[in-house]
Amino acid sequence: MGVVLEVEGLSFRYDKKQDRSNISDVSFQLREGEWTALIGHNGSGKSTLAHLLVGLLQPDAGQLKINGTVLRKESVSWDIGIVFQNPENQFIGTTVEDDVAFGLENINMPYKQMRERVDKALEDVGMTEYRMADPSQLSGGQKQRVAIAGMLALQPKVLILDEAFVMLDPRSRKELMDTIRKLTNKGMTILSITHDMEEAAHADKVMVIKQGKVAKIESPSQLFFTDSSLEKPFAEKLRNALKNRKCNVPEKYMTEAEMVLWICKSN
Repeated sequence: MGVVLEVEGLSFRYDKKQDRSNISDVSFQLREGEWTALIGHNGSGKSTLAHLLVGLLQPDAGQLKINGTVLRKESVSWDIGIVFQNPENQFIGTTVEDDVAFGLENINMPYKQMRERVDKALEDVGMTEYRMADPSQLSGGQKQRVAIAGMLALQPKVLILDEAFVMLDPRSRKELMDTIRKLTNKGMTILSITHDMEEAAHADKVMVIKQGKVAKIESPSQLFFTDSSLEKPFAEKLRNALKNRKCNVPEKYMTEAEMVLWICKSN
């Protein structure tokens, strides 16, 4: 998988009179078809970093590269799209397809090309049958998928999800998880900002940010097995609880599916 987004030495301060940066010398890479979860405590710099990546804030130092090309601050780029936690704040159209087409209309895309992009975006998130529905009448998970489709229609290289799961019920969360995995399987690069360790556990990589700096970038299995300072996903909590009760559990990180399989075999 090739590198899609390369972040080099990114730094930013809200208050230029202060010595301490909110984002300090941050560097990392995101690869094609990879899902990276960004985790950290409140105030660690997660949302600030996301706003820098999409151009809502301008860095004091450092640069971004998309497929090896430096993004210039004076140019508008749709290479990185963002979906926020409340999709209703992004809805404009009276129907789902109108809403997905909104960004394309703003850049004066020809109708035929716009129709093709809207159709593909709705298909990618499994919302084709709801194209004429009123977005306000959809479930929470469906609303998030429509918001994602609106970004996908612009064909970004990287899609950022800023706490996109936080307002969803369990069923909607699973549907959105499945949608994200389908998108990465098709080559989309995803960066999801989250407080939820269950969500992070499904990602390919987890990036930990502390006080504006990247502390670790590891696979979920490496991170949650070795870092005692982090809250664990449910399956790892259960494994540790069983271990404390002297059960003969495997000495390795286990996903929820692996834990279920182990329990079934053990019985």
